[in-house]
Amino acid sequence: MQSETSGVHRTAVLWAVVMGAFLTPFVGSSVNVALPAIGREFRMSAVALSWVATAFLLSAAALLVPVGRLADIYGRRRLFLWGVLVHTAASLASVAAPSGGILIGLRAVQGLGSALIFATGIAILTSVFPGPERGRVLGYHVASVYTGLSVGPLVGGLLTQAWGWRSIFLAPVPVGIGAAALIGWRLRGEWAEARGERLDVVGSLLYAGSLTGFMYGLARLPGLEGASLMGLGLGGLAAFGLWELRNDSPVLDVRLLGTNRAFLFSNLAALIHYGATFAVVFLLSLYLQGVRGLTPAHAGALLIVQPVLQALFSPWAGRLSDRVAPGVVASVGMGLSAAGLFLLAWLQPTTPVALVFGGLGLLGSGFGLFSAPNTNAVMQAVERRHYGVASGTLGTMRLVGQALSMGIVTFLLTLYMGSARLNPEHVPRFIEALRSTFLVFTGLCILGIGASLARGR
Repeated sequence: MQSETSGVHRTAVLWAVVMGAFLTPFVGSSVNVALPAIGREFRMSAVALSWVATAFLLSAAALLVPVGRLADIYGRRRLFLWGVLVHTAASLASVAAPSGGILIGLRAVQGLGSALIFATGIAILTSVFPGPERGRVLGYHVASVYTGLSVGPLVGGLLTQAWGWRSIFLAPVPVGIGAAALIGWRLRGEWAEARGERLDVVGSLLYAGSLTGFMYGLARLPGLEGASLMGLGLGGLAAFGLWELRNDSPVLDVRLLGTNRAFLFSNLAALIHYGATFAVVFLLSLYLQGVRGLTPAHAGALLIVQPVLQALFSPWAGRLSDRVAPGVVASVGMGLSAAGLFLLAWLQPTTPVALVFGGLGLLGSGFGLFSAPNTNAVMQAVERRHYGVASGTLGTMRLVGQALSMGIVTFLLTLYMGSARLNPEHVPRFIEALRSTFLVFTGLCILGIGASLARGR
Protein backbone atom coordinates (compact mmCIF):
# COMPACT_ATOMS: atom_id res chain seq x y z
CA MET A 1 0.00 0.00 0.00
CA GLN A 2 1.29 3.43 -0.83
CA SER A 3 0.93 6.52 1.26
CA GLU A 4 -1.79 8.93 0.38
CA THR A 5 0.39 10.99 -1.96
CA SER A 6 3.54 8.94 -2.69
CA GLY A 7 3.87 8.13 -6.38
CA VAL A 8 0.32 9.16 -7.09
CA HIS A 9 -0.70 12.04 -9.31
CA ARG A 10 -3.75 13.14 -7.36
CA THR A 11 -5.25 15.12 -10.23
CA ALA A 12 -5.09 12.01 -12.41
CA VAL A 13 -6.79 10.01 -9.65
CA LEU A 14 -9.58 12.56 -9.41
CA TRP A 15 -10.11 12.73 -13.18
CA ALA A 16 -10.15 8.96 -13.60
CA VAL A 17 -12.65 8.45 -10.80
CA VAL A 18 -15.02 11.24 -11.87
CA MET A 19 -14.96 10.01 -15.48
CA GLY A 20 -15.88 6.53 -14.28
CA ALA A 21 -18.60 7.98 -12.06
CA PHE A 22 -20.09 9.76 -15.09
CA LEU A 23 -20.72 6.59 -17.11
CA THR A 24 -23.49 4.82 -15.19
CA PRO A 25 -25.81 7.79 -14.54
CA PHE A 26 -25.37 9.05 -18.10
CA VAL A 27 -26.46 5.73 -19.61
CA GLY A 28 -29.26 5.27 -17.08
CA SER A 29 -30.79 8.72 -17.59
CA SER A 30 -30.42 8.44 -21.38
CA VAL A 31 -32.21 5.08 -21.35
CA ASN A 32 -35.08 6.54 -19.31
CA VAL A 33 -35.80 9.08 -22.05
CA ALA A 34 -35.55 6.38 -24.73
CA LEU A 35 -37.92 3.94 -22.98
CA PRO A 36 -41.01 4.84 -25.04
CA ALA A 37 -39.02 4.25 -28.26
CA ILE A 38 -37.65 0.95 -26.92
CA GLY A 39 -41.16 -0.08 -25.93
CA ARG A 40 -42.49 0.65 -29.41
CA GLU A 41 -39.75 -1.31 -31.18
CA PHE A 42 -39.97 -4.38 -28.95
CA ARG A 43 -43.71 -4.01 -28.14
CA MET A 44 -43.07 -3.93 -24.37
CA SER A 45 -45.61 -2.89 -21.74
CA ALA A 46 -44.91 -0.22 -19.11
CA VAL A 47 -44.21 -2.96 -16.55
CA ALA A 48 -41.83 -4.78 -18.92
CA LEU A 49 -40.01 -1.51 -19.64
CA SER A 50 -39.37 -1.05 -15.92
CA TRP A 51 -37.10 -4.14 -16.11
CA VAL A 52 -34.67 -2.25 -18.35
CA ALA A 53 -33.81 -0.27 -15.22
CA THR A 54 -34.50 -2.98 -12.63
CA ALA A 55 -32.15 -5.60 -14.17
CA PHE A 56 -29.27 -3.16 -13.88
CA LEU A 57 -30.13 -2.42 -10.25
CA LEU A 58 -30.47 -6.09 -9.27
CA SER A 59 -27.02 -6.93 -10.62
CA ALA A 60 -25.24 -3.89 -9.22
CA ALA A 61 -26.78 -4.02 -5.74
CA ALA A 62 -26.13 -7.74 -5.25
CA LEU A 63 -22.44 -7.38 -6.12
CA LEU A 64 -21.41 -4.06 -4.56
CA VAL A 65 -20.50 -5.24 -1.05
CA PRO A 66 -18.60 -8.40 -2.13
CA VAL A 67 -16.78 -6.35 -4.78
CA GLY A 68 -15.92 -3.69 -2.18
CA ARG A 69 -14.37 -6.37 0.02
CA LEU A 70 -12.46 -7.79 -2.96
CA ALA A 71 -11.11 -4.31 -3.65
CA ASP A 72 -9.89 -3.90 -0.05
CA ILE A 73 -8.00 -7.21 -0.35
CA TYR A 74 -6.73 -7.27 -3.96
CA GLY A 75 -6.58 -3.63 -4.96
CA ARG A 76 -9.09 -0.89 -5.77
CA ARG A 77 -7.30 0.40 -8.88
CA ARG A 78 -7.40 -3.01 -10.55
CA LEU A 79 -11.12 -3.56 -9.95
CA PHE A 80 -11.97 0.02 -10.91
CA LEU A 81 -10.27 -0.52 -14.28
CA TRP A 82 -12.20 -3.75 -14.85
CA GLY A 83 -15.44 -1.96 -14.01
CA VAL A 84 -14.86 0.71 -16.64
CA LEU A 85 -13.98 -1.92 -19.27
CA VAL A 86 -17.00 -4.14 -18.52
CA HIS A 87 -19.44 -1.22 -18.53
CA THR A 88 -18.05 0.11 -21.81
CA ALA A 89 -18.15 -3.32 -23.49
CA ALA A 90 -21.77 -3.84 -22.42
CA SER A 91 -22.69 -0.43 -23.85
CA LEU A 92 -21.21 -1.42 -27.22
CA ALA A 93 -23.06 -4.75 -27.19
CA SER A 94 -26.37 -3.02 -26.38
CA VAL A 95 -26.22 -1.18 -29.70
CA ALA A 96 -26.96 -4.47 -31.49
CA ALA A 97 -29.52 -5.90 -29.01
CA PRO A 98 -32.06 -7.87 -31.10
CA SER A 99 -34.79 -8.08 -28.44
CA GLY A 100 -36.02 -6.55 -25.23
CA GLY A 101 -34.90 -9.61 -23.26
CA ILE A 102 -31.31 -9.40 -24.49
CA LEU A 103 -31.22 -5.66 -23.82
CA ILE A 104 -32.36 -6.36 -20.24
CA GLY A 105 -29.59 -8.96 -19.92
CA LEU A 106 -26.96 -6.50 -21.14
CA ARG A 107 -28.21 -3.95 -18.63
CA ALA A 108 -27.49 -6.57 -15.95
CA VAL A 109 -23.91 -6.83 -17.27
CA GLN A 110 -23.66 -3.05 -17.04
CA GLY A 111 -24.75 -3.46 -13.42
CA LEU A 112 -21.66 -5.60 -12.81
CA GLY A 113 -19.46 -2.89 -14.32
CA SER A 114 -21.17 -0.25 -12.22
CA ALA A 115 -20.64 -2.29 -9.04
CA LEU A 116 -16.91 -2.47 -9.78
CA ILE A 117 -16.76 1.29 -10.42
CA PHE A 118 -18.77 2.52 -7.46
CA ALA A 119 -17.38 0.07 -4.89
CA THR A 120 -13.88 1.40 -5.60
CA GLY A 121 -14.10 5.00 -6.82
CA ILE A 122 -15.13 6.68 -3.57
CA ALA A 123 -12.74 4.43 -1.62
CA ILE A 124 -9.84 5.49 -3.89
CA LEU A 125 -10.61 9.18 -3.39
CA THR A 126 -10.92 8.70 0.37
CA SER A 127 -7.56 6.88 0.44
CA VAL A 128 -5.73 9.53 -1.58
CA PHE A 129 -7.18 12.79 -0.22
CA PRO A 130 -6.82 13.67 3.48
CA GLY A 131 -9.68 14.64 5.77
CA PRO A 132 -9.72 18.44 5.19
CA GLU A 133 -9.96 17.93 1.41
CA ARG A 134 -12.25 14.92 1.42
CA GLY A 135 -15.58 16.72 1.35
CA ARG A 136 -14.42 18.82 -1.61
CA VAL A 137 -13.34 15.89 -3.80
CA LEU A 138 -16.40 13.85 -2.83
CA GLY A 139 -18.41 16.85 -3.95
CA TYR A 140 -16.68 16.67 -7.34
CA HIS A 141 -17.47 12.96 -7.50
CA VAL A 142 -21.15 13.56 -6.78
CA ALA A 143 -21.16 16.48 -9.24
CA SER A 144 -19.81 14.12 -11.92
CA VAL A 145 -22.64 11.68 -11.22
CA TYR A 146 -25.15 14.49 -11.53
CA THR A 147 -23.48 15.83 -14.66
CA GLY A 148 -24.11 12.42 -16.20
CA LEU A 149 -27.71 12.66 -15.05
CA SER A 150 -27.89 16.21 -16.43
CA VAL A 151 -26.65 15.64 -19.96
CA GLY A 152 -28.13 12.15 -20.24
CA PRO A 153 -31.78 13.15 -20.79
CA LEU A 154 -30.90 15.95 -23.22
CA VAL A 155 -28.29 14.02 -25.22
CA GLY A 156 -30.37 10.84 -25.05
CA GLY A 157 -33.46 12.65 -26.29
CA LEU A 158 -31.60 14.28 -29.17
CA LEU A 159 -29.88 11.04 -30.18
CA THR A 160 -33.09 9.02 -29.95
CA GLN A 161 -34.94 11.53 -32.08
CA ALA A 162 -32.17 11.82 -34.68
CA TRP A 163 -30.70 8.29 -34.94
CA GLY A 164 -32.85 6.03 -32.75
CA TRP A 165 -32.45 4.74 -29.22
CA ARG A 166 -29.51 2.45 -30.06
CA SER A 167 -27.28 5.47 -30.62
CA ILE A 168 -27.43 6.41 -26.94
CA PHE A 169 -25.28 3.38 -26.03
CA LEU A 170 -22.46 4.63 -28.27
CA ALA A 171 -22.23 8.04 -26.59
CA PRO A 172 -20.49 6.92 -23.34
CA VAL A 173 -17.93 4.70 -25.10
CA PRO A 174 -15.30 7.47 -25.63
CA VAL A 175 -15.56 8.44 -21.96
CA GLY A 176 -15.05 4.83 -20.90
CA ILE A 177 -12.05 4.41 -23.19
CA GLY A 178 -10.58 7.68 -21.91
CA ALA A 179 -11.02 6.70 -18.27
CA ALA A 180 -9.44 3.27 -18.87
CA ALA A 181 -6.48 4.86 -20.69
CA LEU A 182 -5.96 7.37 -17.88
CA ILE A 183 -6.00 4.62 -15.25
CA GLY A 184 -3.49 2.52 -17.17
CA TRP A 185 -1.26 5.47 -18.06
CA ARG A 186 -1.12 7.62 -14.91
CA LEU A 187 -2.33 5.50 -11.96
CA ARG A 188 0.58 3.32 -10.92
CA GLY A 189 -0.34 3.08 -7.25
CA GLU A 190 -2.60 0.51 -5.62
CA TRP A 191 -4.80 0.66 -2.55
CA ALA A 192 -5.43 -2.58 -0.65
CA GLU A 193 -5.33 -1.92 3.11
CA ALA A 194 -6.80 -5.39 3.80
CA ARG A 195 -4.24 -7.23 1.63
CA GLY A 196 -3.59 -10.72 2.93
CA GLU A 197 -7.00 -11.17 4.50
CA ARG A 198 -9.24 -13.84 2.99
CA LEU A 199 -12.49 -13.31 1.12
CA ASP A 200 -15.57 -14.80 2.77
CA VAL A 201 -16.90 -16.68 -0.28
CA VAL A 202 -19.85 -18.30 1.53
CA GLY A 203 -20.93 -14.96 2.97
CA SER A 204 -20.55 -13.27 -0.42
CA LEU A 205 -22.74 -15.86 -2.16
CA LEU A 206 -25.32 -15.79 0.64
CA TYR A 207 -25.45 -12.00 0.52
CA ALA A 208 -25.71 -11.75 -3.28
CA GLY A 209 -28.32 -14.51 -3.56
CA SER A 210 -30.48 -13.23 -0.71
CA LEU A 211 -30.43 -9.61 -1.86
CA THR A 212 -31.22 -10.66 -5.45
CA GLY A 213 -34.15 -12.76 -4.23
CA PHE A 214 -35.52 -9.92 -2.14
CA MET A 215 -35.21 -7.30 -4.88
CA TYR A 216 -36.57 -9.61 -7.58
CA GLY A 217 -39.51 -10.44 -5.34
CA LEU A 218 -40.13 -6.74 -4.78
CA ALA A 219 -40.35 -6.22 -8.51
CA ARG A 220 -42.79 -9.16 -8.84
CA LEU A 221 -45.34 -7.82 -6.35
CA PRO A 222 -48.31 -7.98 -5.79
CA GLY A 223 -48.26 -11.68 -6.76
CA LEU A 224 -47.66 -14.57 -4.36
CA GLU A 225 -44.37 -15.33 -6.12
CA GLY A 226 -43.09 -11.85 -5.29
CA ALA A 227 -44.07 -12.06 -1.62
CA SER A 228 -42.49 -15.53 -1.29
CA LEU A 229 -39.21 -14.40 -2.85
CA MET A 230 -39.09 -11.34 -0.60
CA GLY A 231 -39.60 -13.56 2.45
CA LEU A 232 -36.85 -15.95 1.35
CA GLY A 233 -34.56 -13.01 0.64
CA LEU A 234 -35.12 -11.49 4.08
CA GLY A 235 -34.52 -14.88 5.70
CA GLY A 236 -31.29 -15.25 3.74
CA LEU A 237 -30.11 -11.78 4.78
CA ALA A 238 -30.81 -12.65 8.43
CA ALA A 239 -28.75 -15.83 8.01
CA PHE A 240 -26.01 -13.75 6.35
CA GLY A 241 -25.91 -11.43 9.38
CA LEU A 242 -25.53 -14.36 11.79
CA TRP A 243 -22.84 -15.93 9.60
CA GLU A 244 -20.86 -12.68 9.45
CA LEU A 245 -20.97 -12.23 13.24
CA ARG A 246 -19.18 -15.57 13.64
CA ASN A 247 -16.68 -14.99 10.82
CA ASP A 248 -13.20 -13.67 11.56
CA SER A 249 -12.89 -12.17 8.02
CA PRO A 250 -16.42 -11.00 7.13
CA VAL A 251 -17.35 -9.62 3.72
CA LEU A 252 -19.36 -7.02 5.67
CA ASP A 253 -18.58 -6.30 9.31
CA VAL A 254 -22.19 -6.15 10.49
CA ARG A 255 -20.98 -4.94 13.88
CA LEU A 256 -20.50 -1.57 12.20
CA LEU A 257 -24.27 -1.37 11.80
CA GLY A 258 -24.87 -2.28 15.43
CA THR A 259 -22.20 -0.17 17.11
CA ASN A 260 -21.54 2.72 14.71
CA ARG A 261 -24.52 5.08 14.91
CA ALA A 262 -23.28 7.50 12.24
CA PHE A 263 -22.55 4.66 9.79
CA LEU A 264 -25.93 3.00 10.37
CA PHE A 265 -28.16 6.06 10.05
CA SER A 266 -26.18 7.63 7.19
CA ASN A 267 -26.67 4.45 5.16
CA LEU A 268 -30.33 4.25 6.16
CA ALA A 269 -30.84 7.87 5.08
CA ALA A 270 -29.28 7.06 1.68
CA LEU A 271 -31.51 4.00 1.27
CA ILE A 272 -34.66 6.03 1.98
CA HIS A 273 -33.71 9.04 -0.11
CA TYR A 274 -32.88 7.03 -3.22
CA GLY A 275 -35.97 4.91 -2.65
CA ALA A 276 -38.09 8.06 -2.71
CA THR A 277 -36.51 9.78 -5.71
CA PHE A 278 -34.94 7.40 -8.25
CA ALA A 279 -38.10 6.55 -10.22
CA VAL A 280 -39.07 10.20 -10.70
CA VAL A 281 -37.32 10.48 -14.09
CA PHE A 282 -38.79 7.15 -15.26
CA LEU A 283 -42.34 8.30 -14.40
CA LEU A 284 -41.93 11.81 -15.76
CA SER A 285 -40.46 10.49 -19.01
CA LEU A 286 -43.61 8.40 -19.53
CA TYR A 287 -45.81 11.32 -18.44
CA LEU A 288 -44.18 13.94 -20.69
CA GLN A 289 -44.04 11.74 -23.79
CA GLY A 290 -47.00 9.41 -23.31
CA VAL A 291 -49.47 11.87 -21.75
CA ARG A 292 -48.31 15.32 -22.83
CA GLY A 293 -47.05 14.27 -26.28
CA LEU A 294 -43.58 15.84 -26.02
CA THR A 295 -40.79 14.61 -28.27
CA PRO A 296 -37.85 12.77 -26.66
CA ALA A 297 -35.65 15.86 -27.15
CA HIS A 298 -38.19 18.20 -25.51
CA ALA A 299 -38.78 15.80 -22.64
CA GLY A 300 -35.02 15.46 -22.10
CA ALA A 301 -34.59 19.25 -22.08
CA LEU A 302 -37.22 19.52 -19.34
CA LEU A 303 -35.88 16.66 -17.23
CA ILE A 304 -32.41 18.22 -17.23
CA VAL A 305 -33.52 20.75 -14.58
CA GLN A 306 -33.13 18.36 -11.65
CA PRO A 307 -29.62 16.97 -12.32
CA VAL A 308 -28.24 20.39 -13.34
CA LEU A 309 -29.15 21.75 -9.91
CA GLN A 310 -27.74 18.60 -8.30
CA ALA A 311 -24.43 19.14 -10.09
CA LEU A 312 -24.31 22.82 -9.12
CA PHE A 313 -25.10 22.28 -5.43
CA SER A 314 -23.00 19.15 -4.77
CA PRO A 315 -19.43 20.62 -4.69
CA TRP A 316 -20.59 23.49 -2.46
CA ALA A 317 -22.49 21.10 -0.17
CA GLY A 318 -19.44 18.82 0.02
CA ARG A 319 -17.21 21.70 1.11
CA LEU A 320 -19.85 22.83 3.61
CA SER A 321 -19.92 19.35 5.16
CA ASP A 322 -16.20 19.71 6.00
CA ARG A 323 -17.17 22.58 8.33
CA VAL A 324 -20.76 21.88 9.40
CA ALA A 325 -22.18 18.59 10.69
CA PRO A 326 -22.95 16.60 7.51
CA GLY A 327 -26.23 15.34 8.96
CA VAL A 328 -27.63 18.84 9.24
CA VAL A 329 -26.89 19.72 5.61
CA ALA A 330 -28.21 16.35 4.38
CA SER A 331 -31.43 16.69 6.39
CA VAL A 332 -32.19 20.09 4.85
CA GLY A 333 -31.71 18.50 1.45
CA MET A 334 -34.09 15.66 2.30
CA GLY A 335 -36.74 18.22 3.31
CA LEU A 336 -36.48 20.00 -0.05
CA SER A 337 -36.82 16.65 -1.84
CA ALA A 338 -40.02 15.88 0.10
CA ALA A 339 -41.48 19.24 -0.95
CA GLY A 340 -40.66 18.59 -4.62
CA LEU A 341 -42.25 15.12 -4.56
CA PHE A 342 -45.42 16.45 -2.95
CA LEU A 343 -45.71 19.09 -5.64
CA LEU A 344 -45.38 16.49 -8.44
CA ALA A 345 -48.14 14.37 -6.90
CA TRP A 346 -50.74 16.76 -8.37
CA LEU A 347 -49.82 16.41 -12.05
CA GLN A 348 -52.72 16.15 -14.51
CA PRO A 349 -52.79 15.87 -18.34
CA THR A 350 -53.26 19.67 -18.54
CA THR A 351 -50.98 20.74 -15.68
CA PRO A 352 -48.81 23.77 -16.56
CA VAL A 353 -45.22 22.81 -17.31
CA ALA A 354 -44.14 25.32 -14.64
CA LEU A 355 -45.32 22.85 -11.97
CA VAL A 356 -43.02 20.17 -13.40
CA PHE A 357 -40.16 22.68 -13.41
CA GLY A 358 -40.88 23.61 -9.79
CA GLY A 359 -40.98 20.02 -8.56
CA LEU A 360 -37.79 19.09 -10.40
CA GLY A 361 -36.07 22.23 -9.13
CA LEU A 362 -36.85 21.38 -5.50
CA LEU A 363 -35.71 17.79 -6.04
CA GLY A 364 -32.47 18.88 -7.68
CA SER A 365 -31.63 21.32 -4.89
CA GLY A 366 -32.51 18.76 -2.22
CA PHE A 367 -30.47 15.98 -3.78
CA GLY A 368 -27.51 18.32 -4.26
CA LEU A 369 -27.54 19.19 -0.56
CA PHE A 370 -28.00 15.58 0.54
CA SER A 371 -25.59 13.34 -1.36
CA ALA A 372 -22.05 14.68 -0.82
CA PRO A 373 -22.53 15.46 2.91
CA ASN A 374 -24.12 12.04 3.48
CA THR A 375 -21.23 10.32 1.65
CA ASN A 376 -18.75 12.31 3.73
CA ALA A 377 -20.52 11.21 6.92
CA VAL A 378 -20.30 7.52 5.93
CA MET A 379 -16.59 7.64 5.07
CA GLN A 380 -15.73 9.64 8.22
CA ALA A 381 -17.38 6.95 10.33
CA VAL A 382 -15.00 4.05 9.48
CA GLU A 383 -11.31 3.14 9.58
CA ARG A 384 -9.16 3.13 6.43
CA ARG A 385 -9.17 -0.68 6.19
CA HIS A 386 -12.96 -0.56 5.79
CA TYR A 387 -13.08 2.12 3.07
CA GLY A 388 -13.90 -0.34 0.29
CA VAL A 389 -16.64 -2.06 2.31
CA ALA A 390 -18.03 1.30 3.44
CA SER A 391 -18.07 2.55 -0.14
CA GLY A 392 -19.69 -0.69 -1.27
CA THR A 393 -22.26 -0.57 1.53
CA LEU A 394 -23.22 3.00 0.68
CA GLY A 395 -23.44 2.08 -2.99
CA THR A 396 -25.63 -0.89 -2.06
CA MET A 397 -27.96 1.37 -0.09
CA ARG A 398 -28.18 3.62 -3.12
CA LEU A 399 -28.96 0.77 -5.50
CA VAL A 400 -31.33 -1.07 -3.16
CA GLY A 401 -33.09 2.26 -2.69
CA GLN A 402 -33.28 2.69 -6.46
CA ALA A 403 -34.62 -0.85 -6.82
CA LEU A 404 -37.13 -0.15 -4.05
CA SER A 405 -38.17 2.97 -5.96
CA MET A 406 -38.67 0.99 -9.17
CA GLY A 407 -40.39 -1.79 -7.20
CA ILE A 408 -42.93 0.68 -5.81
CA VAL A 409 -43.53 2.02 -9.32
CA THR A 410 -43.85 -1.47 -10.82
CA PHE A 411 -46.27 -2.50 -8.05
CA LEU A 412 -48.50 0.56 -8.48
CA LEU A 413 -48.40 0.45 -12.29
CA THR A 414 -49.43 -3.21 -12.13
CA LEU A 415 -52.15 -2.38 -9.61
CA TYR A 416 -53.64 0.44 -11.69
CA MET A 417 -52.81 -0.59 -15.26
CA GLY A 418 -52.04 -4.31 -15.34
CA SER A 419 -50.20 -5.16 -18.55
CA ALA A 420 -51.77 -2.29 -20.54
CA ARG A 421 -49.56 -0.10 -22.69
CA LEU A 422 -49.68 3.65 -22.14
CA ASN A 423 -52.14 5.07 -24.69
CA PRO A 424 -54.92 7.72 -24.54
CA GLU A 425 -57.44 5.16 -23.29
CA HIS A 426 -55.33 4.33 -20.23
CA VAL A 427 -54.09 7.85 -19.35
CA PRO A 428 -56.54 8.28 -16.39
CA ARG A 429 -55.28 5.07 -14.78
CA PHE A 430 -51.68 6.12 -15.33
CA ILE A 431 -52.34 9.50 -13.67
CA GLU A 432 -53.82 7.72 -10.64
CA ALA A 433 -50.73 5.51 -10.40
CA LEU A 434 -48.53 8.61 -10.75
CA ARG A 435 -50.26 10.42 -7.88
CA SER A 436 -50.17 7.41 -5.57
CA THR A 437 -46.49 6.86 -6.28
CA PHE A 438 -45.44 10.44 -5.57
CA LEU A 439 -47.45 10.52 -2.33
CA VAL A 440 -45.74 7.32 -1.16
CA PHE A 441 -42.37 8.84 -2.08
CA THR A 442 -43.20 11.99 -0.11
CA GLY A 443 -43.94 9.90 2.98
CA LEU A 444 -40.66 8.02 2.59
CA CYS A 445 -38.71 11.28 2.42
CA ILE A 446 -40.33 12.53 5.61
CA LEU A 447 -39.23 9.32 7.36
CA GLY A 448 -35.77 9.85 5.90
CA ILE A 449 -35.41 13.24 7.56
CA GLY A 450 -35.73 11.47 10.91
CA ALA A 451 -33.08 8.91 9.97
CA SER A 452 -30.74 11.66 8.77
CA LEU A 453 -31.07 13.62 12.01
CA ALA A 454 -30.73 10.48 14.18
CA ARG A 455 -27.09 9.92 13.15
CA GLY A 456 -25.98 12.73 15.48
CA ARG A 457 -22.83 14.76 14.84
